[in-house]
Amino acid sequence: MGPDTATGADGPHPGCSRAHAAVRTDSDTPDLGELAARLSAGALVTDPEVVASHSFDKALFCPVGTARGLVRARTVDDVVATMRFASAHRLPVVTQGARTGLSGAANAVDGCLLLDVARMDEILAIDPLEQTCRVQPGVINQDLKNALAEHGLAYPPDPGSVAISTIGGNVATNAGGMCCVKYGVTKDYVRGMTVVLADGTVTTLGRSTAKGVAGLDLAALFVGSEGTLGVIVEITLALRAAMPPALTAVGLFPDTASAGTAVAEYMASGAGPSMLELLDGRTIRAINAYGNFGLPAAAGALLLVQSNAPGQSAVAELEAFQEIAERNGGLEVHFSDDPADSELLVAARRAVSPALERQAHLVGGGELIDDICIPRSRLGEFFSRLEAIEAARGVEIFTAGHAGDGNMHPTVIFDARDEESTAAAQAAFAEIMQLGLDLGGTITGEHGVGYLKRDWLDRELDAGAALLHRRIREALDPLGILNPGKVFT
Repeated sequence: MGPDTATGADGPHPGCSRAHAAVRTDSDTPDLGELAARLSAGALVTDPEVVASHSFDKALFCPVGTARGLVRARTVDDVVATMRFASAHRLPVVTQGARTGLSGAANAVDGCLLLDVARMDEILAIDPLEQTCRVQPGVINQDLKNALAEHGLAYPPDPGSVAISTIGGNVATNAGGMCCVKYGVTKDYVRGMTVVLADGTVTTLGRSTAKGVAGLDLAALFVGSEGTLGVIVEITLALRAAMPPALTAVGLFPDTASAGTAVAEYMASGAGPSMLELLDGRTIRAINAYGNFGLPAAAGALLLVQSNAPGQSAVAELEAFQEIAERNGGLEVHFSDDPADSELLVAARRAVSPALERQAHLVGGGELIDDICIPRSRLGEFFSRLEAIEAARGVEIFTAGHAGDGNMHPTVIFDARDEESTAAAQAAFAEIMQLGLDLGGTITGEHGVGYLKRDWLDRELDAGAALLHRRIREALDPLGILNPGKVFT
């Protein structure tokens, strides 16, 4: 399914234009009444204003087309009927969830059907013995966590949008989050899934058992596929026992380069923190302005570290962090075992997204969020070169990210009403992408490719890998109706 909230019913974001589907869209419009008759009552919506309000996610500079209609699926049968109808009439289909995505993968293309699976939101089963659960794609990540806590279980992936993004959207982009440095990302927890293919065929992929190597791992192929291979209608997830409480440390640094170097040395030491997050000085001040969190506004960078290792091992991990931080220019390190302190600091980290949205609103509405992931050994160099990009382009870049696994989110804030400011922001965004590749990294760690980064995917893939991607997509979707124009040029 497509990735993660809509920004409202006020039309596309600044910089968006119309998309054109890669499939045939005949002038003879198919009778959508035929489709409506096959769907649950009221599932098909054709009101132009409603359809338009569901036609985009949160990404800037991504085309937004005009959809023929919106299907609010409630059952697997609704999805099957939609895909059979679309296949028969060669209509493009864009699958959507909560539309909190940041790459334009949920955006409409001209002539498409929008397939919204957010109402398929049941937790179907929780198995404490096998430590698994089965869920529909519209289940909100945080709602699942809350339900599992009653059974002493946990689902670790926790993207910043945990309170509003769906499990299906998380699977579509292989979302990560703040715990992934220790616990991994979405793909590490997907055991199996039920998928509706482009022609309406329903198939089960993967397994429910802890081990299994029968055939190719086709379920893994769908993780991160952004709605281009099929429609995910059920997911089997592996779970863990409830995670123990963590000790927390905050390290303050004069600049991001020294913080990045400290991260590299700390992780190279064999440390296993359950969280290692970075905020630069600008982001710290934006968070304080948004929520008055009381973060140290004078710091050039902050590292938030948690360890939930047993007994004194957690204390030892944080003491090792303190030593390494001080050796790399750290100004001071604070410790706390008070759950209230930890909750406040994690809440401050989660406030990055709304804080930067507020900041963007203050200067003209422009916000370009990058999502590169680079080797941890190159973090210090990354931040030094990022400062050079900022100076050369005359833009403001706010950086936060999952430093423990090298996944950085530099965000360019600009005046979207001003052509010169917009052009500078786009140029800086592109240079950050190239910097990620130059340092041996990837163009996206968890937000996906969508429209926003599809031209960059070919730069990252070699010729053989690009060919394999296209052949796999063509094999599963020979008519090219599944989210056309996304991911691949």
